[in-house]
Amino acid sequence: MTGRSEFERRTEPFRKELLAHCYRMLASVDEAEDLVQETYLRAWRSYSSFEGRSSLRVWLYRIATNACLTALEQRGRRALPSGLGAPGDDPTGPASPTDVAWVEPLPDSLDPELVVTGRESLRLALIAALQHLAPRQRAVLILREVLAFPAAEVAVMLDTTVAAVKSTLQRARARLDEAAPDRSSVIEPTDPQARALLDTYIEGFEKADVAALERALRADAAIELVGTTTWFAGRVTCLRLLEQAVGSPGDWRMISTTANGQPAAAAYVRDATGTHQAFGLAVLTPTPTGLTHIYVFNEPELLTRFSLPLQLPPGGG
Repeated sequence: MTGRSEFERRTEPFRKELLAHCYRMLASVDEAEDLVQETYLRAWRSYSSFEGRSSLRVWLYRIATNACLTALEQRGRRALPSGLGAPGDDPTGPASPTDVAWVEPLPDSLDPELVVTGRESLRLALIAALQHLAPRQRAVLILREVLAFPAAEVAVMLDTTVAAVKSTLQRARARLDEAAPDRSSVIEPTDPQARALLDTYIEGFEKADVAALERALRADAAIELVGTTTWFAGRVTCLRLLEQAVGSPGDWRMISTTANGQPAAAAYVRDATGTHQAFGLAVLTPTPTGLTHIYVFNEPELLTRFSLPLQLPPGGG
């Protein structure tokens, strides 16, 4: 029992950062949680042979990274709609379903402190861009550039050479530059402008005020309907979609939250009884000049991950 309690005491402080690491690798909260569990099981089984040639943190990251690489051998990459094709031009048409595995949003509440310190590396657009990298490229880039492990330690984790790590990192950077959007203008969710944009977005839906939504969107804004291959680019086209969606005043109620270090709105739509049933989550990308992206996850059960109810009673604001 002493050995087990010592193991837990020494390793538990790394659990949440390992979850973030596995999430960056896999783009799935569920899979990341499973892999962290597997990491701790493997670590416990081999703890008696851990000889301290590396730090405990490096040892745990080695186990977690290799568990992720094994998992990635068995499936394709996760994606967002914009990673699958060109934007649509007819918001009145039906969305196109597909069996693609999607990038999942990460509740900031899983570890607020970690999200604050590593917020940029958890933003949805970057998580999606990382999925374009080959798994080992992804691992090297995350370990070196996000987590700042020295090349020698990364080489030990991946059972390779320092030279191989450096060349892999170079290729990963070049590929990421092709896949990743410009993130320099994105502002933090605590910024007053970000809060104002979230409030305007929520007001637009709750009051069926399309003009408010128009004020919130930048001219180059995009809306992605995650779970389908459908997405739209440009404020004019996006507003045509939103005009159909807002309905009448009171049809929607929303609760503000945060996901992937970005402002988000949990959405509820009114049914025939006047009860607002969970619809899903909208994750927003705010900049000083407006929203550039709205990712819509039409998954009611997703709200339970954010400790939110699946329905709201009639009435309320």
